[in-house]
This record gives sequence, C-alpha cells and structure tokens, in this order.
Amino acid sequence: MRIVTLIENTEGTSGCAAAHGLSLYVETERHRILLDVGPSEETLRNAELLGIDLAAVDTVVLSHGHYDHSGGLIPFLQINKTAKVYMQRSATGAYCADDGADAPGGQYRYIGIDPRIAESEQVVFTDGDFVIDGELSLFTVDRRSHSLPFTDGNLKILADGVYGQDDFRHEHCLVISAEGKHVLLSGCAHNGILSILDAYRERYGADPDVAISGFHLMKKTPYVPEELEEVLDTARELKNYGTRLVTCHCTGLPAYEAMKEILGEQLAYAHSGDEIEIE
Repeated sequence: MRIVTLIENTEGTSGCAAAHGLSLYVETERHRILLDVGPSEETLRNAELLGIDLAAVDTVVLSHGHYDHSGGLIPFLQINKTAKVYMQRSATGAYCADDGADAPGGQYRYIGIDPRIAESEQVVFTDGDFVIDGELSLFTVDRRSHSLPFTDGNLKILADGVYGQDDFRHEHCLVISAEGKHVLLSGCAHNGILSILDAYRERYGADPDVAISGFHLMKKTPYVPEELEEVLDTARELKNYGTRLVTCHCTGLPAYEAMKEILGEQLAYAHSGDEIEIE
C-alpha cells in the first residue's frame, strides 16, 4: 500500500506546495484513491510533480463538507471523468465559520463546498455508514464517546436563516483493508479523534493498524491553559490504542510537538509531498 500526502499545511522536502487543506493519495492492488482534494488545483500540480496520475484514480472520498478539502475537486473532475466521489448527503450544507462580530469580512464566513460538486454525475451520496467493496468502507460517528474538540466551537451551519452549531454529521472516515493492514483515514476528525477511534472499535472489533488524520487542534493564537491541557489529555488517551498515528493539516505544529512528547514513536507528522510508510 502506498500513501502520499498530496497537500497539507506545511512544506516537506519534495518541493510540493503547501496550503491550508488536505489531500491523501492511496494506491492498493485494487484501487487508486483520493481522500479529499485539498483547497485548490495546487493539489493537481503537486500530484504532477510527484509523478502521480490522477486520471487513473477510481475512488474519491470527500471526508466532510468544507472548502479546504474540496476546493480541488472541480479541477479534478475536469481531468477524471470516471472516478466515483463518495460524500455524505449532508456535506452540501451551508457551513460557516463564526469569525466574531468585529471581523472585517463580516461575522460569518462560508466555508462549505462549491455547489457545483453536488451536481456532478460522478457523486455518490451516502447517508451514514457505507460499504464500497471488500477493501473500502466508510463510517460515521453517530454517538460520541468524548466531547467535541474545543476548536469546533466557532463552526456553524446556516439552516432556516439561523446559524447553529455544526453537529458534524457530514463527516465520515475511510477504512482501507488491504495487504493484511487496516488503515483509517480521516480529514479533520471534527468529531474528535478519540470518538472516531472508539467508533472504529465498535464497528470493526479492534483498533486500526494506522490512523492518518488531522486532529483539529490548531489555533491562530497561543493556547490558554485549559486548551493545552485538552491537547495533552488527548495524547495521553491515544496511548491506550494499539494504533500508529500520523497527523497533519489542522493539528498544527504546536499541538503536534506537545503530543509527540507524550506519544513518542506512536505519532508522526506528514508534510506536503511526504510518503507515509505502512509497516
């Protein structure tokens, strides 16, 4: 199994562009897969630089309904007319970020997907868990074992003229069972990485061998003590899972470095263009 970080927030050694967003490319014996397509067509340029033929991709999984994971999808569909795109039906919602009443651009900023995506004949809408085939399956978190990450508080959905808290039912995770390994891929873990791993245990009866995900712990300002303690508590609990963890994107380097002190070799970071070893 080959897994490559096509784009995420930080530069690696490959020369690939970095941008706020995420796209992972996966090769198995049966499939060529994208989990998310990053924020823009820069994802496609990175793939070309890495020698990855996106026209050969047969499966795309959109992890949730935010622009930084879907912005490259319309350009991708212009070069690939056959890949199926799996997304939760609710990922088409009007998702927004509350930037505060004094924000220069207005309090609420649209962060949802391009509406044209939902019009594509290549899209397969799902409602909850879904089995693609014997190698690929999708699952959602319908009952959280832990509270939402503190960083989710400003994420909203506009419905019937009212901005309400996003419940993240539009988020699903991809499980790849191939070559004797079970790999869990998530975009941002908005439902919380601990709740996601517990939901995996409930459905699959064990821990995944590897979990690759942003942890959505990034902040633009320094952590207050309560926030830092939540980051550290998350790392302490992650030690209880028999899973190698690879993070990126919305975790943020300060949170990663703090968690790395606790998790050691169990946790690694994948930069733009990095290939992730599946041992």
